[in-house]
Amino acid sequence: MIFCGYSIIFYMSVKFGSLCGLLKMRFCFKLPTQAILQEENMSDAGNTPLHIDLRRHLREQDENRDLIRLICEIAEASKYIINAINTGDLGMAGTSNLYGEEQLALDVLSDRIITKRLMYSGVVACIASEERDDIMDVDAKNDQKYSVAFDPLDGSSLVDVNLAVGTIVSIYQGGNLLQPGRNQVAALYILYGPRTTLVYSTGKGVHEFGMNSLMEYTLNAENIRMNDGKAKVYSPGGQRSQYSAGTEKFVQYLEENGAKLRYSGGFVPDFNQVLIKRSGLFMYPHLKSAPDGKLRLLYELNPMAFLIEQAGGAASNGLKSILDIQPEEIDDRAPVFIGSRDAIAMAERCIGELG
Repeated sequence: MIFCGYSIIFYMSVKFGSLCGLLKMRFCFKLPTQAILQEENMSDAGNTPLHIDLRRHLREQDENRDLIRLICEIAEASKYIINAINTGDLGMAGTSNLYGEEQLALDVLSDRIITKRLMYSGVVACIASEERDDIMDVDAKNDQKYSVAFDPLDGSSLVDVNLAVGTIVSIYQGGNLLQPGRNQVAALYILYGPRTTLVYSTGKGVHEFGMNSLMEYTLNAENIRMNDGKAKVYSPGGQRSQYSAGTEKFVQYLEENGAKLRYSGGFVPDFNQVLIKRSGLFMYPHLKSAPDGKLRLLYELNPMAFLIEQAGGAASNGLKSILDIQPEEIDDRAPVFIGSRDAIAMAERCIGELG
């Protein structure tokens, strides 16, 4: 009986060993690339883009410690917004914002999440949110702190149909938010799509980070640059029947030169498409019924214009750079053409001639 027991144990050990060997061989042959990458990463830990997280990247850019903290707090807030998008109430909040638009519960919750993280940072002078009526004075007289304007959940009405949405943030030094966008010290957006990505600039190029399985932002692409040449895609907002003669001529030029229409209805995903593909443009022009366009200068246009110019592109209201516009009120709007430099120059030419 003892001998039989040993025989069974021996047999099971051999079978188990063989199974492990087969599995090992299978994975080694099936996934050679992953195995090589893992080996390289272990031998060179901390020195590959896979190991550069957002905080480390900001430190390597030699950014101000308070600015690093501020950007990282916004990144932290995005983790809670992701959870709210995945599990939260998609209904109405029963309130309206400054523009008379009925607020979704997600809008209000996202606004509260970001505001709370900004207050917690201890480095904020003023806060302006698209969901609030006034600028929040935190420590406005302190020029060493930062003022932040943000759209907490741009495109929130797309959540219930499961399309991508995003957060847009503009950052200035000191307590004054009503100044041209060219004075921004940083801008960023976070895209909540099939993947969650964060794109930021502090005036030293444009960098993309992706959220990994541990909900940490790690570097995807550094110093993103727009390509020269014709735009490959365009995302046109507004009804075409409302376009001016100049805008209509520009759209015809795009189509005649092979640009493909790609429009999701969300500013962040459509802008992200242009930036990451390094070609194309987004536009929400002046309309016959809305001569000032739709998008807000402070919360949406200035930060995206800052990012696109840092990437070698351009942003215009059809007549001049978005970043040179002096805002008068927190709810100022402007038409926008943003993306490849050559395409934006053509838009300005068409609108300059025909309006």
